[in-house]
Amino acid sequence: MAESTEPKETDKLVDHEEPPAIKTVKRDGTRVFKKTSPNTKITVYVGKRDFVDHVTEVDPLDGVILIDPEYFKKEAKKDRKVFAQILVGFRYGRDDLDVLGLNYRRDLLDERIQVYPPPDPSKPQILTLLQVRLLKKLGRNAYPFTFSLKPGLPSSVSLQPSPNASSQEGEKPCGVDFILRCYVAKNKEDKIEKRNSVRLSVKKITHASDEHTQRPSIELTKQYLLSSHPLTVEANLDKGTYYHGEPIRVNVSITNRSSKTIRKIRVSVRQFAAICLFANSEYKCTVAELESSEGLPIGTGGSLQKSYEITPLLKDNRNKKGLALDGQIKHEDTCLASSTILPSGVEDSRELRESFGIVVHYSVKVRCIVNLGSDLTLELPFTLTHPKPKERVISQVITLPPRSSLSSITDPKDDKSKAPPEAKPEGIPADDTVSVHDVIDHNLITFDTDDATNDQDDFVFEEFVRLRVTGMDDNNETEA
Repeated sequence: MAESTEPKETDKLVDHEEPPAIKTVKRDGTRVFKKTSPNTKITVYVGKRDFVDHVTEVDPLDGVILIDPEYFKKEAKKDRKVFAQILVGFRYGRDDLDVLGLNYRRDLLDERIQVYPPPDPSKPQILTLLQVRLLKKLGRNAYPFTFSLKPGLPSSVSLQPSPNASSQEGEKPCGVDFILRCYVAKNKEDKIEKRNSVRLSVKKITHASDEHTQRPSIELTKQYLLSSHPLTVEANLDKGTYYHGEPIRVNVSITNRSSKTIRKIRVSVRQFAAICLFANSEYKCTVAELESSEGLPIGTGGSLQKSYEITPLLKDNRNKKGLALDGQIKHEDTCLASSTILPSGVEDSRELRESFGIVVHYSVKVRCIVNLGSDLTLELPFTLTHPKPKERVISQVITLPPRSSLSSITDPKDDKSKAPPEAKPEGIPADDTVSVHDVIDHNLITFDTDDATNDQDDFVFEEFVRLRVTGMDDNNETEA
């Protein structure tokens, strides 16, 4: 039988070329941070470590707490509750300096809410899409929490230590930090035990819109001795708000009618950090600088119009002690601190600045170096901030039904007689046997999730720190 003359698929390949492999498209999972208490009785899940202050409003800080129901069913633990706390503090000294009971930290905000059991289960709550998905994945022992912070709080700021300073394990830099803590206790104000608590470092960053911002501009004229005409320098920026990593364009126009000669032009970006605690001391640091002699010198009757680009970056300032940075979290890189946005319509007073701990602002300095005469310097203030983040998806209002007893949070497989009924259509009043997950099952179909909810394994859980205490008696109330 004659062989077929049709070329095979492999015959069409070029020499030394491998056959095409079948590519499978795998969608990246949703990044979720998790951390478990040392006694493994509660686990906290949060979708982000950075939440954004939009000046007029602040993104909610939300998450889910997964509890161990058997722990709360014990006779000695029946009166225990689970609380969530957001703590904002200004640290102005190292931990090893604490002597005679002095604490080099000042609390700016301490807000606590009860998560389990829900204090008012019949009150409607707004759940984010991530909370809905986590509740469906984690089961009936998961409880959501949300902190709605008011505008006017300081953003996370940390002062860069000296590169030669010996950093101790667990030592925190000076600055303003945000701590999310979830713990088990009888009352909110009880002492927090390390063994049944979770502590997470989060960061608040600022986004200031560049709309309706004035374009910084300044003109300065200087009359020198024995000169009949002055030296005029005008400088301006192309806009008033810049994002981290964005180049700043500085436009300079010089008209020299004096008898002096301009030799060089130096453009720099300076950061000013005011430590508002005991005194209004302000520290300045140059974070970017360039020097140009192009088109110079400019003698009598000369002129110059030129634009300069300069970009302030943290990577060029790693060795500068006391530089203000966006609150740095362990093992994560950060950037220069954003400009502090004081609330509009509020009088700028010392009390207001003290509530921020550290106030940061920036300016561009243009210096014209004059031969045989005093230099001429101009300052252009601007705002350095983060770009606009992605829009957050907020779900519709879901009424969390009451859970009458601990048996309602146990696994329905353990006792089929106590298993909750199937999801009820909207409009049917909720009773003690209806779970929040039944409500979610019904309302989830109305979300525009791009099929994300159909893949319940579409999560990438990232551990904060894994702390496990083995061989510990649950009745032991000492700190671990």
